[in-house]
Amino acid sequence: MKKMKAYSAFFATLALLSFLGCASTATKESTGEYVDDSAITTKVKAAIFHEPTLSSAEIKVETFKGEVQLSGFVSSESNIAKAVEIAGSVQGVRSVKNDMQSK
Repeated sequence: MKKMKAYSAFFATLALLSFLGCASTATKESTGEYVDDSAITTKVKAAIFHEPTLSSAEIKVETFKGEVQLSGFVSSESNIAKAVEIAGSVQGVRSVKNDMQSK
């Protein structure tokens, strides 16, 4: 009986630690947030790709906890504004950080 209690305690502790390992912090995403951010990044890249005035190869998209960061070099200030507008319109985006520059 003691052995059974020891095994139960061990597996309960192991389960608790594995759940805590998936928790997010200020600098680290949880597993669910990582998956959500990957989906947001893909949606933003697709939206930029489908905009004929923008070159998706010139714009780098990264997402962390719903905040999208756009970087790269584009041909004009209007293209920067258009990319920011498109990224902000994607579902799940909380904010857009613009680090793009015009050539």
